[in-house]
Amino acid sequence: MKHLLLFLILPIFMSAQAEMEVVADSQWLTNYDSAISTAEKNDKNVLVYFTGSDWCPPCKMLKKDLFESAEFLALSDKYVLLYIDIPMNKDILTPEQLEHNKALSSKLNKKGSVPLLKILDKKGKELDKYSGYSMNGETRYHLDLIKKYQ
Repeated sequence: MKHLLLFLILPIFMSAQAEMEVVADSQWLTNYDSAISTAEKNDKNVLVYFTGSDWCPPCKMLKKDLFESAEFLALSDKYVLLYIDIPMNKDILTPEQLEHNKALSSKLNKKGSVPLLKILDKKGKELDKYSGYSMNGETRYHLDLIKKYQ
């Protein structure tokens, strides 16, 4: 029975781990102050991605369809990338990271929309945003937003 339970729970953990790989693969930061500081030093805008990595199907599909695409990877170096995850499973993040993400969400994502892309200037001022994903493979609107402020 223990092995059956492990077999049933393992995909959940693997899914959360796979979502976290988006952070490593594209040089995503997870701290707002670090992102703004890096943006100021490098004269770049900040691309903020709000997600619910372990519970939001559109977020999971957007990772695959947008963030793993060659087009996004080619554009990503024009930004400082900031990844803000609010998972249901509280064990995915440290308590400090979860607290940081919730505080930032209440400031920059008051409606709690996910997935949400937000463009900030190097001072932290919001320039633009795009919320949602229809999960049909169409990422043109997301890419248009990213291209607009590169």
